[in-house]
Amino acid sequence: MLLTNQLLQHALKEWAIAVEALSKGETIVLLRKGGIREAGFSVKHSPIWLYPTYEHQKPELLKPSYESQVVPVPSGWHPESVTIQSCAEITDVLSLDDSSQVKALQPYHVWHELMISDRLKWQPKRPLFVLLLRVYRCATPQTIPFEQAYGGCKSWINLRKPIATDNLQPVLSAAEYQQLVGEIKTVSQNS
Repeated sequence: MLLTNQLLQHALKEWAIAVEALSKGETIVLLRKGGIREAGFSVKHSPIWLYPTYEHQKPELLKPSYESQVVPVPSGWHPESVTIQSCAEITDVLSLDDSSQVKALQPYHVWHELMISDRLKWQPKRPLFVLLLRVYRCATPQTIPFEQAYGGCKSWINLRKPIATDNLQPVLSAAEYQQLVGEIKTVSQNS
């Protein structure tokens, strides 16, 4: 495994509900356009820690099976500490700008169609990036204090202290992961 005995400092921020779904192997897909403070989205690092965020999570923007798991928080709220439970290798980045391509991927992610249409309409000249992530769970999740530098609408953060990648376990086997990657690529290209 590539992730053994490394110290990783880079993290990708994502809704806590999506991080949980990735960490359980319920999805391998994240959809990104970039944060409000970013000129666009690009994959800056891999492998990365998955940093769960709570602000801006809206139940109505998730599929029904996920919406009841979200506890909305007030704007600007951040926890005193955050638990990092998984690491990921970003194996593929697909660039989509056609709504039929994105609609074809509906079975593979956690978001409601409303969220997807909103994402496509926001800054329409930017493509929607589909990230495919091979996720590994920590045997012992790491709880770290929240830092002001972690806040804000941005995709990438650098953790104050790197976290060791010891005792990571893949969420899906290599064969399961490659099968999903193949399905997603086929579906997105044939739509």
